[in-house]
Amino acid sequence: MSKRLYTIKEAAVYLGRPVWGIRSLIWDGKIRYIQDGRKYYLDVKDMDAYIETQKRIFT
Repeated sequence: MSKRLYTIKEAAVYLGRPVWGIRSLIWDGKIRYIQDGRKYYLDVKDMDAYIETQKRIFT
């Protein structure tokens, strides 16, 4: 079974972006997150959905 929830640092690696880039996506409301106290977690399904919405076709 694979991991479903990622910390911001792990999500940065998964998405290939800097940690502050992930924080910016959260603050801008571009990606959903789970907050547990002071910790933020991102669902791998939401990260995959974000990737799909960002895909473009060059024409």
